Amino acid sequence: MIGRPVGCNLEPIDEEAMMMETRLDIPKGRRAIPATFAKAEALGLSFIALTGNPRSGVTNKAILKAIKEAKQLFGGLIIAGKMHSAGVDEPLVSLSAISDFIDAGADIILMPAVNTVPGLSEREVREACDLIHRKGALAMTTIGTSQEGADSQTIREIGLINKRCGADIKHIGDAGWQGIALPENIMTLSIAIRDKALDLSYDGRFSSSLIIFKILRRLRQFFLSLSIDDFHCIIGRLI
Repeated sequence: MIGRPVGCNLEPIDEEAMMMETRLDIPKGRRAIPATFAKAEALGLSFIALTGNPRSGVTNKAILKAIKEAKQLFGGLIIAGKMHSAGVDEPLVSLSAISDFIDAGADIILMPAVNTVPGLSEREVREACDLIHRKGALAMTTIGTSQEGADSQTIREIGLINKRCGADIKHIGDAGWQGIALPENIMTLSIAIRDKALDLSYDGRFSSSLIIFKILRRLRQFFLSLSIDDFHCIIGRLI
């Protein structure tokens, strides 16, 4: 219906991980376990992403185990890696872990984008991308630190630096309106790494990201134009 691949995020929880902060309890439906892999397959999802939200206690060890299990139950693409610590003190970009993930069957390796987590250098990400490509997989760099809500110049810089590193796919997080990045930042990232011409669909119409941006911008302008009395009237009619 939407003309795009649809997938889900599942979290490989390591119950034995030494946490740097209080662990967040993750419901079973969001965990990377055989039951959720089977459900993803039954729903016909195109991909699953094996990664961790803040304070979840996801480790590279648990991700590797989850990849092996997912390969037995799920036929779509497997994306694997960490975009931030997930509450655990371990290397975020580990060449040995990346190699193990690909050998276990991961199709796409995700890692933090340069300029998102403290201390991660462009050289580290470039070396990781080189390894990923040599082993026949794709590299994804992620903005998973709420910087998807930053100014457009920050988004543009992150996009270009990580393209220079060799990333094939750019992820932009959900710290914006209704669980997506700011629409203008989605557009900024797209134009920075592809240009305006390629951000148009094949038949000359604007891409879906621009359509979404325009709809949300109009809704924002509409709500900002309302007085308190108008807003109360609308809420009253809805109720």
